[in-house]
Amino acid sequence: MSRAPAGRLRLRVDPVACEGIGLCAHVADRVVALDRWGYPIVDGDLDAGAAVRAARRAVRACPRRALWLEPADQRR
Repeated sequence: MSRAPAGRLRLRVDPVACEGIGLCAHVADRVVALDRWGYPIVDGDLDAGAAVRAARRAVRACPRRALWLEPADQRR
């Protein structure tokens, strides 16, 4: 498994791929909240440490592969 880039990271969600299963919030409630329909809400950049480790757990837990980490300064 490749490691996420150093520095500030951002957790992203593909709203088309996500089915609102909610495993991401279950394993990483520090960085993922769920809306009233069960879809993830992620907000803000993550510093290294516990928040990034939690985000990595959320990425690994997603059965639809709808979450990923990217550098916070990356433009879409």
